[in-house]
Amino acid sequence: MRIIVDGMGGDHAPISTVKASVEAVSKYGINITLTGPAEALIKELEKHVYPAGSIEILNAPDIITNDEDPAIAIRKKKNSSMVVGLKALADGEGDGFISAGNTGALLAGGLFIVKRIEGIDRAALTTLYPTLKGVSILVDAGANVDSKPEYLKQFAIMGSAYMEQVLMITNPKVGLINVGTESAKGNQLTKETYNLLQNTELNFIGNIEGRDMPYGIADVMVCDGFVGNIALKLTEGMASSIFQLLKDSFTADTKSKLGALLLRNQLKEMKKRLDYREYGGAPLLGTKMPVVKAHGSSDWYAFMNGIGQLKKFIENDVITLIENNIKKMEENNADRENNQTNS
Repeated sequence: MRIIVDGMGGDHAPISTVKASVEAVSKYGINITLTGPAEALIKELEKHVYPAGSIEILNAPDIITNDEDPAIAIRKKKNSSMVVGLKALADGEGDGFISAGNTGALLAGGLFIVKRIEGIDRAALTTLYPTLKGVSILVDAGANVDSKPEYLKQFAIMGSAYMEQVLMITNPKVGLINVGTESAKGNQLTKETYNLLQNTELNFIGNIEGRDMPYGIADVMVCDGFVGNIALKLTEGMASSIFQLLKDSFTADTKSKLGALLLRNQLKEMKKRLDYREYGGAPLLGTKMPVVKAHGSSDWYAFMNGIGQLKKFIENDVITLIENNIKKMEENNADRENNQTNS
């Protein structure tokens, strides 16, 4: 398996991306192609030891920054590390692509260069979301701030496929994030989406509220990217603030410090479950080949885990399952319409 890595994507590149690639080669038994300015990548690689031939460099002298217009950057910066990597993926030079760079540019590049799965209108960022039951997924986490009901239905189909194939959850429960659990609640988008999801073969359990998300009531949590990104960032901020409060409490006095010492292992485990670094990346579901978006602030450990997520994405052939599910639902819809016409 060969994974293409945007060597210059993210706040800590190329230090983080190169170290993550070196570690991933040994941990996951894969080969890697790093894209970016060859001189800068070689300089970083010289600091590490790795199996000969396991890491290659694809020279890409330009970089797409976070403050650039995504669509313009993808069109104009054809020699950027992101575009060169996506083009290599589309040309069959790798099995998947990962970047911690400009999210909008990655989405645009995924759609324009790698292309969409037939029957899918929009690609969606799908992030792992820690819950009391383990982990759920949130679709869409920020790729599409304006959506249509049909898009959200497709997000549910793709999210279910990912949950079933990668996280091995049989018949995953799908919930629509809304302001109430009643079917009549919400805006026009959620009401129409509710009706669409009811008429699919998905395991749709209805609406879920924001307070339900951490409890793992739904395995696949569906919403538009505007709601999803706010929910995700709020969760990250709450987790961080809670740990800060715990830290302040456990260091307040000698008795508190002793209590913290006794609970050290439990606190470490709790922090690990809530740490985005453990999950690494968000799959961009809807493209013809596997693409993963890593957090912009990823250190080498988070980025390495993102590579691990991409490896599972590839190994479990999620895209084929999505294609088959979309085709099956289109056929079922056609049969349903024919039966209604004949009756």
